[in-house]
Amino acid sequence: MQEFLTGFMAIWDAVLSGQSWAISRAIRNPALYWIIAMALLPAAFLVMMALRKAKLLDRYLEPTAMFFIYLTIAAIIFVEVIRRFVFNVQAPWSTTLPPYLFLLLTWIGCAYNVKLRTHLSFGEFRAMMPPKGRLALSCLDAGLWYIMAVIVMVATLRLTANSAANFQMLLGTDNVMRWWFYICVPAAWLLLYARVLENLLQDIRNYRAGREFGLTNELARE
Repeated sequence: MQEFLTGFMAIWDAVLSGQSWAISRAIRNPALYWIIAMALLPAAFLVMMALRKAKLLDRYLEPTAMFFIYLTIAAIIFVEVIRRFVFNVQAPWSTTLPPYLFLLLTWIGCAYNVKLRTHLSFGEFRAMMPPKGRLALSCLDAGLWYIMAVIVMVATLRLTANSAANFQMLLGTDNVMRWWFYICVPAAWLLLYARVLENLLQDIRNYRAGREFGLTNELARE
């Protein structure tokens, strides 16, 4: 406990200082795992409740973000291919920006698939199980997602702080920082876990009401 409190205070002081190099050094402390582990559930719950209040945001957040990110990637590739092979010119950042945008597209898309329950979940196997078995698997899902979210968020926060401390810029640019993209990954995972929590609570309600749950829409209709 003493080590945790010491690590927590070191991280807190570094964050208050606002200096990226101090934050980068402080969050190497293992206490960051405990901080994220304790903050993830309430933060995801707040995000879930906010999305419930904002119906349009709840419905269109992920699809809109994915549409514009994908459109941006496609436009960059399309335009720069023509510029390179027709006019023999090319923007220096055209090959470095799309991978970072794809990184955001991946995790936002993952959150959307979790929301729709179209991610890999072995739905056919679940459909053959009794309600108690499906509820147990839903709880197991939430637990596994929680562990992965903590690990990913800690790793990407450390990467973000390290990138900011070293002033790493997007290759081919003079003023676009890499950490601007890295910080979006833990944010996307927070949204993802809010969707996981939303599914779990929905499954618990449906289980108590005796309704079908834990399946994709297609399997539930069969």
